[in-house]
Amino acid sequence: MNKNYLLPFFALAIFTACQSKKVENQPPNVIVIITDDQGYGDLGLHNNPNLKTPAIDDFARQSIQFSNFHVSPVCAPTRSSLMTGRYSLRTGVRDTYNGGAIMASSEVTIAEMLKQRNYKTGIFGKWHLGDNYPSRPSDQGFDESLIHLAGGIGQVGDFTNYFKMETSYFDPILWHNNEQKPYKGYCSDIFTDNAIRFIEENKDQPFFCYLSFNAPHTPLQVPDKYYQMYKDTDPTAGIDPALLPVAPMSDKDIEDARKVYAMVTNIDDNLKQLFQKIEDLGIKDDTIVIFMTDNGPQQVRYVGGMKGRKSSVYRGGIRVPFFLSYPSKFEGGGEINAMSAHIDLLPTLSELCAAPLPTDRKIDGRSLVPALEGQTLPQRSFFSYWTRKLPELYNNIALQQGDYKLVGKTDFDATIEAFELYNIKVDPFETKNLVNQNLEKAQSLKAEMDVMFTSLTQSPNLIHPPRIAVGTPNEQPVYLNRNDAGGQRGVWNQEELYSYWKVDMQAGTYRIKFKFIKPLPLGGEMVLETGSGILKKKSNAEPTDTLVWEDVALSEGKFDFTPFYRLGRKNYFPLWVEIDKIQ
Repeated sequence: MNKNYLLPFFALAIFTACQSKKVENQPPNVIVIITDDQGYGDLGLHNNPNLKTPAIDDFARQSIQFSNFHVSPVCAPTRSSLMTGRYSLRTGVRDTYNGGAIMASSEVTIAEMLKQRNYKTGIFGKWHLGDNYPSRPSDQGFDESLIHLAGGIGQVGDFTNYFKMETSYFDPILWHNNEQKPYKGYCSDIFTDNAIRFIEENKDQPFFCYLSFNAPHTPLQVPDKYYQMYKDTDPTAGIDPALLPVAPMSDKDIEDARKVYAMVTNIDDNLKQLFQKIEDLGIKDDTIVIFMTDNGPQQVRYVGGMKGRKSSVYRGGIRVPFFLSYPSKFEGGGEINAMSAHIDLLPTLSELCAAPLPTDRKIDGRSLVPALEGQTLPQRSFFSYWTRKLPELYNNIALQQGDYKLVGKTDFDATIEAFELYNIKVDPFETKNLVNQNLEKAQSLKAEMDVMFTSLTQSPNLIHPPRIAVGTPNEQPVYLNRNDAGGQRGVWNQEELYSYWKVDMQAGTYRIKFKFIKPLPLGGEMVLETGSGILKKKSNAEPTDTLVWEDVALSEGKFDFTPFYRLGRKNYFPLWVEIDKIQ
């Protein structure tokens, strides 16, 4: 045999071995996929016969399914916990708006942790943890960011798309690396396409891709192609009535479900492309892919028979799908029933990627790697709460420990008999309140709940909320939006209200533009309250929705930036404010 003929094959074998060794020695890629307001029942896999999700269902069957996975009842708290491994109140996130969806810049995110292992990091979609320096994705470890503002495209905080109303999910103006940029197409398609591009560009090195869909969150907008798939669907068909909402679904509920299902199927088609791409690139085996959702469904529909929806601490609000694939390390097709949660993601990725955990703060989560390796995780407690603006003692609050879960939906000074106690193992739908039969267990859980509530509500980032930095070279100009405004409870799209932004102002001369929802009535004056004084100026002679102040000298300080247009006893708050430092 001609030995020279074999040389190319030996060379190829050596090259392949070297390549395999190189891949083996570098950490895995990480793709985290999260959808918005997609409940546990919004998958064909979870016995919903009226919804088509073949790509996600197949992915789940090839992955390890965590069947007892929990999140926060609403989105921004879930995302802060996912990113940091900490309960949201520790991070400064206490709400979805009202100025409570800004995460402290001192928090260490998954992206920052993985940067220690030289990962390239990108986010595509929803951030919802602060739209200004120093809390933007680019300030928290992401090399590339393509996001919308606030909690949803077209919400009042997302002022670049707000006035598009019924078409905000189509051809949106997004923020790419902190710059406004118009895009063509449907939002979920845009985010997926750009995530795939990021993966292609970084396939030869470790990368972290955070694909964070804003769908199927309201507004329920979807390409007609997908709506046509469900326009005649009865979302209750083929489902045991005992697993459906107690009250019959209204016509609006049915129509909303159709639109949600259409949005979810669009996501499924997008994920089919993404899953195929990582296979075509040859990186599937060494890529951790996670699929999850951020909370239960907002609207009335099938949620697997569980009690409650989004915003509730019952299981329908906080138990969600969680599927993890890492083919080179764990065989797929299994199911893990151990209590697991969003706070576990950071410590789990820390272990899998050999990236050091932060050691200067409390990490509430734990690594799920032992469970992935077949070990039994020790019992632990999981705390849940949700009320608007700030936590309310014993209202919509829960603590689960093992099979038992204590729920408080009562007064701050209520006796233990006013609480609810469930055995989740025998009563997964939370229908049998056992508090009177097991007062001792209820008292024990309440004592632990009290300790947890006190600890979390004393968090420094909650007592001293994050502030928006104004006048630094890191963001110029600064746009203050409604999502991050505090003040009156439930600040949204009202015109007449009192509100403010918490800022950390640098001294300087500024140009300030105040943009209102509608043209202002004549005869009033624009007022700006700062930490050291009040500025005011009479209005223009013509009706306008925009007022501009030139050459405004502002002093350095941490204060409430409070602008309003005053006419008699009425105060009109801006939709957004642009602050541009001139010198």
